[in-house]
Amino acid sequence: MKRPASASGGKVRFITPILWICCLGMLVTSARVAEPGADKTLHTPVGVRLLENKSFDDSEQARQELLELYNDLRVTDVCDGMDLIGLQDIGLMNRRIRPLWRDVDDFSHRFVGFAVTVRHVPTDVRVGEDSFDSIAAAKKWKSQQYGRAPDAWLKVVRPGDVAVIDAGGIEETGFIGSNNSLGWAEKGVVGVVTNAGARDTDEIIKTKRIPVYCIDGYSTRGIRPGRLIAESYNFPINCGGALVFPGDVIVADGDGVIVVPRKRALEVGRLAREINLGDERSRAERFKRLGLSLDETVKDK
Repeated sequence: MKRPASASGGKVRFITPILWICCLGMLVTSARVAEPGADKTLHTPVGVRLLENKSFDDSEQARQELLELYNDLRVTDVCDGMDLIGLQDIGLMNRRIRPLWRDVDDFSHRFVGFAVTVRHVPTDVRVGEDSFDSIAAAKKWKSQQYGRAPDAWLKVVRPGDVAVIDAGGIEETGFIGSNNSLGWAEKGVVGVVTNAGARDTDEIIKTKRIPVYCIDGYSTRGIRPGRLIAESYNFPINCGGALVFPGDVIVADGDGVIVVPRKRALEVGRLAREINLGDERSRAERFKRLGLSLDETVKDK
């Protein structure tokens, strides 16, 4: 018996009851998967820090030994010491990181200390014109955003520490100003290094309580709210093209900033001290021949 032809001239294909049941089951299953509110497995990305902090002797005795060893050493002395152990240009920050002021009488712009590293990232929020219906609302938002970019690192700072701050590429941000600079000085912070800038620079320079090294040695007018978010502190960061671990020795003067890896700090410091003393004695002899009065930068023995 012949099967009836389809309208298109082909043969009609009959679907068995079993096949109908299977197709219906697939449709029901598909509908359940797409059903709104159905259970779904949520996945949170898992991060891994590939560069971990390094361990070292961070006792007060060890810190004082290093501070005495590096006292009055110049960036060039330390750079030469790094060269001698094969670390040419390692830790030497970009020349754009410059002092906010230079004091060639008292050298108040110089410092040596231990890095407390701070990392910020660009903000994920913005506000536009007419976003606030009152000044009170704007102040509330500002306060909320300050809460996302706090100076949380002050919880761990110790006398002799240096704040090394990565601004995450947002240069128009002043991390340190006329007020918090005094608060940081009260905590014993001896210097600030950042790839952003500073605010209220007239007052900072006038008081000269904390030397500031920032990008191009310039001032920045903006504040953190709406520009940056604090990401972490006391983890490895990049500042001025140099890798900085918390606890590394930071030396800064008119020639810039250099970072000495903590595990090599004694070795480098001893070499740098030898270089420095040799230079001071040599210059003392030249001072005499030129009829110059000896000063604190030379040794007459």
